[in-house]
Amino acid sequence: MATVNLKGLRKSYGAVEVIKGVDLEVEDREFVVFVGPSGCGKSTLLRMIAGLEKITGGDLLIDGRLSNDVAPAKRGLAMVFQSYALYPHMTIADNMGFALRIEGVPKAERAAKVQAAAETLQLGPLLQRRPKELSGGQRQRVAIGRAIVRNPKVFLFDEPLSNLDAALRVQMRIELMRLHEQLQATMIYVTHDQVEAMTMADKIVVLNGGRIEQIGAPLELYNHPRNLFVAGFIGSPRMNTLPARIVEIDARGLSLSLPGGKRVTLPVSAGGLKVGSDVTFGIRPEHITLLNGADDAGDAIAGTTSIVEHLGGLTVFHTAIADGQTLVVQTDGKNPVRAHSEVNLRIDRDSAHVFGPDGTALPHLAANAA
Repeated sequence: MATVNLKGLRKSYGAVEVIKGVDLEVEDREFVVFVGPSGCGKSTLLRMIAGLEKITGGDLLIDGRLSNDVAPAKRGLAMVFQSYALYPHMTIADNMGFALRIEGVPKAERAAKVQAAAETLQLGPLLQRRPKELSGGQRQRVAIGRAIVRNPKVFLFDEPLSNLDAALRVQMRIELMRLHEQLQATMIYVTHDQVEAMTMADKIVVLNGGRIEQIGAPLELYNHPRNLFVAGFIGSPRMNTLPARIVEIDARGLSLSLPGGKRVTLPVSAGGLKVGSDVTFGIRPEHITLLNGADDAGDAIAGTTSIVEHLGGLTVFHTAIADGQTLVVQTDGKNPVRAHSEVNLRIDRDSAHVFGPDGTALPHLAANAA
């Protein structure tokens, strides 16, 4: 078993509180990703788990054992940092086995563990090289191998891919997912990149201002964001949001007035709000359809494209609509739309979201909640 439980965890620097009572359960063999904007506290939280930051309040339990005051080396964890931090004068084998050497592990046992980790990471032929002779991706694999040889209870990753170029990040994401499956290990991973979070995680923890905004599986957060912050942070391109007002409430849900006076009825509960309440309408770019000339445009939103991004397999275009608002629309890559074109857009009402004045998502009606 390798579980990590945080109970009301807090961290303060003097009078400034940066982690504000975090509760979290990391199950055995889970791949959990902390994600959020810069300064949200995700790296601080990881360092508290590692023992590199002192816990101000609350409890940290590793495998059910209170570990607040346990020395970092005795927590059974291994951390991979953003910087490779390899010794330039040592071979790759010596770099990977250095921690074992410090611990007094016999040379033969050390060599066997290094060799096994090298085979897992496809570093076998490189063990006698030095770091300067390796690519960035290979160096990061060495840093991961240095963690693997210690056979830790939990792997901690602090933005390990941010120093790599785009192609290498994609490759390393895949390798880390394979490694997790192969090792059947518990992993906690910090990133500011929500694409990494969506593709790698069993469970995502969205942090903002030292607090957890939402915890859940990637698609749960994507399809059912709890509030405006999560809705805007998870997803690329991000969710469109428009100011709106409730004009009618009935058995079908809410009727909203959108910019320009366009009215739309959505299968969403009022959640205690009344007619006249100001709310926020949300719709993801892929849930907006570009109508062609033969389609009925009676309930469409009219606009003018300003920027068109042709990305190969898909096309993303930005459309100016009424009252100075903009909708971002994602379609297939064959769409011929050009900049400065007049277009009509139709939203998928079942996929739309409504957020109350406090930013909290209003619930969908039961028949549409799934």
